[in-house]
Amino acid sequence: MVHSIISDGIVHDVDGRLAIAEKLRSLNHPVSARIDFTREMAVNFNMGFAISVIIIAAAACAWVVAADSKEIIVKTVKGQKVCDQGWECKGLSKYCCNQTISDFFQTYQFENLFAKRNSPVAHAVGFWDYKSFILAAAGYQPLGFGTTGGKLTQMKEVAAFLGHVGAKTSCGYGVATGGPLAWGLCYNKEMSPSQDYCDDYYKYDYPCAPGAQYYGRGAIPIYWNYNYGAAGEGLKADLLNHPEYIEQNATLAFQAAIWRWMTPVKKGQPSAHDAFVGNWKPTKNDTLAKRFPGFGTTMNILYGDNVCGQGDVDSMNVIISHYQYYLDLMGVGREEAGPHEVLTCGEQVPFNPSYKSSS
Repeated sequence: MVHSIISDGIVHDVDGRLAIAEKLRSLNHPVSARIDFTREMAVNFNMGFAISVIIIAAAACAWVVAADSKEIIVKTVKGQKVCDQGWECKGLSKYCCNQTISDFFQTYQFENLFAKRNSPVAHAVGFWDYKSFILAAAGYQPLGFGTTGGKLTQMKEVAAFLGHVGAKTSCGYGVATGGPLAWGLCYNKEMSPSQDYCDDYYKYDYPCAPGAQYYGRGAIPIYWNYNYGAAGEGLKADLLNHPEYIEQNATLAFQAAIWRWMTPVKKGQPSAHDAFVGNWKPTKNDTLAKRFPGFGTTMNILYGDNVCGQGDVDSMNVIISHYQYYLDLMGVGREEAGPHEVLTCGEQVPFNPSYKSSS
């Protein structure tokens, strides 16, 4: 393990610089872009210049902290410990005092979860990657996404969120190579939309832009003008006028999905995040409606009666299967998914019953 910390532009472990560079590349750290750039230069120039390039690449690492010894700023604010971990968890938050997502979920695990996403028959080849996910998550880790509770809870939340993503973007089927659960992130948009998903009921709040189509796009697909409008407000991006942005930028697509995970559909209702990590305390009415903290209620929040309250249906079970599969691949184990009443939503009453243009 590298124990040195780089500060004031001085490398305190000179012999470990190249090892640090390799570690950062494995994490898809932004500095890797500089390292990869220098590699390309080395191929195109003579060996003497290549040696200089390698030296420059090592020197570039002097501007970052080694991944295994990253500097954590710790302060006490109003009697509470808060922390800042730089680009990945920035802003003095109690959640940033925990491990960050890249500490326990790394590139190789992302590749294991979404093993077939770049297969020739997939429909979004080259679009989704680990770096886009981590960059998107960075804005929400100070709010508790993947940073709430201990390591087990953190890993389970990442698996739960990605379980939804995998199920909703899969092109896997029963006899697919690698199995039906290996094909998450096969899509980044609806391939054959049946309509433009413009609901005039929301014409004052979220008017449809001329020529815009609000079909499903993203990691947890967004449908309808009002959902694009709300997500755009949350992300400070003009998605109402430019819904196509979601299918053009993987980081934005992941951000929109994480925003949905972290944001209640209505005031007084929990977010999927709060329902999963235990921040939400069910009321008596929730208990009577068989809504309990856990994975099952995240499906209720995100999909309502499109998935929940219909008994033991495939649309629910495929999401659960992805979650359990990802728990196994991440080394947590599906036994940590919880009992049946926590894991499913087949008997739950939906928070928000659908109407003619349900999302």
